Amino acid sequence: MKRYSCSALVGLAAVLGACSATPPQATELSQGDTPQADGWELVWSDDFEGETLDRTKWAPEVSCWGGGNEERQCYTDRPENIEVSDGFLHLKARPENFTGPNRPPEIAGDDNGERTKPYTSGKVRTRGLHSWKYARVDVRAKPPGGQGAWPAVWMMPADDHYGRWPLSGEIDILEAVNLGAECPECDGDVGENRTTSALHFGDVSPRNTYVDHRTTLPSKALPSDDFHVWSVEWGEGLIRFFLDGRLHFEVTPEEWWTASEKAQGNPNAPFDQPFYLMANLAVGGAWPERDNEGGVDASAFPSEFIIDWVRVYQCEGDRETGRACMQ
Repeated sequence: MKRYSCSALVGLAAVLGACSATPPQATELSQGDTPQADGWELVWSDDFEGETLDRTKWAPEVSCWGGGNEERQCYTDRPENIEVSDGFLHLKARPENFTGPNRPPEIAGDDNGERTKPYTSGKVRTRGLHSWKYARVDVRAKPPGGQGAWPAVWMMPADDHYGRWPLSGEIDILEAVNLGAECPECDGDVGENRTTSALHFGDVSPRNTYVDHRTTLPSKALPSDDFHVWSVEWGEGLIRFFLDGRLHFEVTPEEWWTASEKAQGNPNAPFDQPFYLMANLAVGGAWPERDNEGGVDASAFPSEFIIDWVRVYQCEGDRETGRACMQ
């Protein structure tokens, strides 16, 4: 989710050290059938039944800092932005001026202050509630379209074992920006039709970096037209990403690194620690606003990111590495 630009982070670099560097090349795989999932044991899930968010599973983030990307929303803990109904989680972005706390508690500091933003939206996290080391995560969701819409499902380290972002890593299962907007380089005739999976890692600014891969549906249709399943399989020394059960991206330790002194001699670092899960709908920000048609299309909002279910599995016979379930 974090794709910072240096110009957007003046004054925040000391907090997060987050200016993008040129990403190295990562292995790209042709789409194919998903490997056999035998052995993955369901350990956590949410089908979003009932009428309220399950607070034993998720904690909303309340902040207006824009994620360090100059996003335009305040995240709130209101039903206007986070709603569970009809078996779905709805994360809803709305055009409205809102004032709230600047940063979330984990990076707030003593003088957090308030900010006012022109949009509100929803973000939920398992931070402080649930985290996993080596797992398969499946998410069935329908992302919104529109220039400036930035839905994401991603994972962050539970305790920053190797240091502040990005030394301890980041796993992005699903990101989508500007779906349906003009895209001359896209394959198909529906506009922007790609979703992205990524890993972030490296050192503090300016040596933070990432590997990512954009993929399309076999039909080249818009992912925002229907529900699809995005997945990650994460084991010791191997991370794979899937869309509707089709493998599209694989990353190994040769392609990631961390500058943390704690990682010396450990090629699997930083992706060998527990990570928690989150989902959000951002409005604007450095990445979507520089791509496609540019900026934010006000007519695309209100908007909502709809999640049907989330399922987390761990390898029943190999919790230690997860690799027995990734053959």
